[in-house]
Amino acid sequence: MINSIELFSGTGGLALGLHQAGFAHKALLEWDRNSCENIKANISNGYPDIQNWNVVQTDVRLVHYDDFGMGIRLISGGPPCQPFSLGGKHKANNDNRDMFPEAVRAVRELQPQGFIFENVKGLLRKSFSSYFNYILLQLSHPDVVKGAEMDWTEHLRLLEEYHTSGASHKGLTYNVVFRLLNAADFGVPQARHRVVIVGFRNDLDVNWSFPDPTHSRESLLFSKYGDESYWDEHKVAKKNRSTITIPERDKIVRLADGKLSCERWQTVRDAIKGLPEPQSKAASRHPNHEFRAGARPYAGHSGSVMDEPSKTIKAGAHGVPGGENMLILDDGSLRYYTVRESARIQTFPDNYLFHGSWTESMRQIGNAVPVRLASIIGESVAKQLERMDEDGFKRKLADHKAV
Repeated sequence: MINSIELFSGTGGLALGLHQAGFAHKALLEWDRNSCENIKANISNGYPDIQNWNVVQTDVRLVHYDDFGMGIRLISGGPPCQPFSLGGKHKANNDNRDMFPEAVRAVRELQPQGFIFENVKGLLRKSFSSYFNYILLQLSHPDVVKGAEMDWTEHLRLLEEYHTSGASHKGLTYNVVFRLLNAADFGVPQARHRVVIVGFRNDLDVNWSFPDPTHSRESLLFSKYGDESYWDEHKVAKKNRSTITIPERDKIVRLADGKLSCERWQTVRDAIKGLPEPQSKAASRHPNHEFRAGARPYAGHSGSVMDEPSKTIKAGAHGVPGGENMLILDDGSLRYYTVRESARIQTFPDNYLFHGSWTESMRQIGNAVPVRLASIIGESVAKQLERMDEDGFKRKLADHKAV
């Protein structure tokens, strides 16, 4: 296992995925009491292999990282996204919830071999472009510290000058890349676009790129309208199958010919397969699968359809926005997702439970990183770190034989 520490851990989506990928979390830092209590409840209930997780409810601005010792090889986290979210107030660096400076401080003080940070698509909005560049430069050169009298634009200028200088960068420096990923392209049954930032210390022999997508929209289209295997798999009656025109079908078949190297996108129907209707008696046998009344459509918020990836599960700036957390059933009726259905859409395991109210649980789930996406990225990063270990061992062995 590879030692790591996570900031802004929320209810544990990123942490679970990275744990599956082979990282051993020495601490999970999160200020929200309810999120911390939910992770602790899963630990107490015996969720596998997380009994040693050290969940610390704290404001990261108060954390002394030397308390966690040496040997932290990865820092991960999802700095609060409200400053950049399309559904938030769009204040970016003027929002006191912007915690990227604290992510940079953690990197500076712990000097990990690598880091993984996740944030919302809104971070790439044109109006935030200068500040996003500032974030990347800070992560690239965490030792170039903002002076007490500087504002962020002055610090940006200093970082730009340092970054473009011809002099060798002798201080702590990271090679940083980012990409806008759609979780649906990695087997998550949800259209969820997120910016993922990954960095490796530049004194290491690293050759890394983001993993290739594993799932595609084209494969889903072919499975529905080409060979119709999707409908057969789910035993969907002819009357409930969506249809397209013959020319559209022929176009899909032509485009798919020889190009279906990826698995198909996963849909809401895939995600909730095996769960009974929440109003049925059988629903009581499934934790977190309680019906919630009151769902209704309104302008711009009509719910997710069964046979496409879900719309993005959101937490909302002021409670849970109903539109993004509703489901349109085969008969055209509308209802809210249950907590368990939303957890499945975010790829949480069924034995990972949520202990708060519907509103609180949905907030935690909406703020989470999909577990599967975290696991895929984490596995790729872990392989790179393990390769460095193996190469280092081989070099030591060669040096020993040479002596």
